[in-house]
Amino acid sequence: MKAIVYQDHQLPITDPHALYEIETDKPSPDARDLLVKIAAISVNPIDTKIRRTANTAEPRILGWDAVGEVVAVGEEVSLFAAGDKVYYAGSLIRPGTNAEYHLVDERIVAKKPNQCSDAEAAALPLTALTAWELLFDRLAVETEKPKTLLIIGAAGGVGSLLTQLASKLTQLRVIATASRPETSQWVKALGADEVIDHTTSLVEGCAQLGIKQVDYVASLTHTDSHYKEIIELLVPQGKLGLIDDPKTLDALPLKRKAISLHWELMFTRSLFETEDMIRQHEILTRVASLIDQGVLKTTLAEHYGVINADNLRKAHAMLESHKAKGKIVLSGFSST
Repeated sequence: MKAIVYQDHQLPITDPHALYEIETDKPSPDARDLLVKIAAISVNPIDTKIRRTANTAEPRILGWDAVGEVVAVGEEVSLFAAGDKVYYAGSLIRPGTNAEYHLVDERIVAKKPNQCSDAEAAALPLTALTAWELLFDRLAVETEKPKTLLIIGAAGGVGSLLTQLASKLTQLRVIATASRPETSQWVKALGADEVIDHTTSLVEGCAQLGIKQVDYVASLTHTDSHYKEIIELLVPQGKLGLIDDPKTLDALPLKRKAISLHWELMFTRSLFETEDMIRQHEILTRVASLIDQGVLKTTLAEHYGVINADNLRKAHAMLESHKAKGKIVLSGFSST
């Protein structure tokens, strides 16, 4: 089968060997594995991060978001059968989805939304899981309480889903941050009640809206740059959730207000095969239902064509520019 791989983390994305195509053996399913024929994928910041930071002795297949058709199942599989169309976000400790065929544990997979194309569905899994887990599993937002949520970096992939989930499924007042006219319009269209510019003071931006404090902060990017203002804005006993990788994070300033700190990593359940690993199947099933009902919409922003090394390098370059909004998707494999 065809697969797109990397090996040397020091290569810039403009180098043809930063991502390149190989032929490799098609894998076989074991236990609770599904063998999926890949139809579409999307590209996430985690793809670029691993490619830039981790050398590998053998060529490594990146990619996590995927949509495809189940073509074979392991002997312990009970949730799916050959012919099912599925979507999922994969696991950090297994080969990725930038290949014609892929193995994935059924507990982190769901049937794809019926009302989406393959490309539209491929934009959803990783960011939907991250946003859902952050909002409901980590911050433990109660859906009927009219509180306030500040989302820092709301126009990105996770922010685009988090804005929708918070505005559609809860009574939260959603304040989103964005820095460009097009991204501000994007998050407003997704359901944000107000938008402020994160390149200026968050405290002043909220003050201009008549907001002195917020109950929750979801910090999706540049947490270390905004940390002091986040603490100032959070109410006593407020909650801070984050997904990025600040170089340092001193928790002591949180003490005076008894602010709780919540990390979200979508891969934790599959990485450790936690007892509640199947919750990702449940979340994705619920998201698919909400998509089919028209409550949520795909965050596909750009389609970069067929799945090949050239197009994947272009997608990585766009993510590394930090100018992307929503998700970048590729579908189908090149015939050459």
